[in-house]
Formats: sequence, structure tokens, C-alpha cells
Amino acid sequence: MSSIYSDIILDYYRYPRNKGQITSPRIKAKDSNPLCGDVVEIQMQVDGDNRVTEIKFDGHGCAISQASASMLTELVKGKTLDDVRKIAKENVLELIGGELSAVRMKCALLSLKVLKTGVYTYLGSLEESKEEISTLS
Repeated sequence: MSSIYSDIILDYYRYPRNKGQITSPRIKAKDSNPLCGDVVEIQMQVDGDNRVTEIKFDGHGCAISQASASMLTELVKGKTLDDVRKIAKENVLELIGGELSAVRMKCALLSLKVLKTGVYTYLGSLEESKEEISTLS
């Protein structure tokens, strides 16, 4: 991983964007990575058009998992849930930058897994999307 990406990850880790809690979120999901202990929870508010009006994350873990969650919240804010469903692991890895080992890949993708779990649960189509979510584990 190049030093510029390392600097970006450290910046998002030290100064996270959208970290915190939402009072009475419409969408809420939480998961952890048992291999390293990372925990990410994502909470969202959506409007009548299913557009994300507010998004927050909370949790703890390594710099990559927490920076990834912070970056993802910036990417998602203002998008429709349909657009959010189309976010792929490649989009998150592009935000993180550089090559990651398999273990670090799980750290980087934990927030995307949590995000999609929350969205699909909210939309009531979790059964249809288990295969897509399982590819993020």
C-alpha cells in the first residue's frame, strides 16, 4: 500500500467522518469480524424516496475497518437505497487504495457488509440478497 493511501486511511481513522449515533434510525445493522475483533454498526435515516438523508457509523477496530466505514458513509449520503445496493466491494477497495491481504480485505469490507445487511433488511429482501452479502465475508 502506497504511503499516500496509508496517510488517507490514518486521517479517516484519526478524524472519522459521520461517526456517532442517530436517534431512532430507520435502518440499523451491526456486525463484527471475529478474526480481529473489528466491530461496525451503521445507522441511517431515509426520506420518502428512500434517499439516505443521514448516516452514521460506530464501532471499534483497526484503522482500515474504521476508515473504510467513515469513507463509505461519505459515499452513501444522498444516494437512494437502490444506488446503495449497487455499491460493490471494488468501490470500497478503490476508496481504501492499494493492495490488501485477505485478512485486511475482510477489515475493509466489513462496513459494506453491514451497510447492505441493513439496507436489505429494511427493504424486506434479505432472503434474495444472502448470496450477495456472503461474497463480502
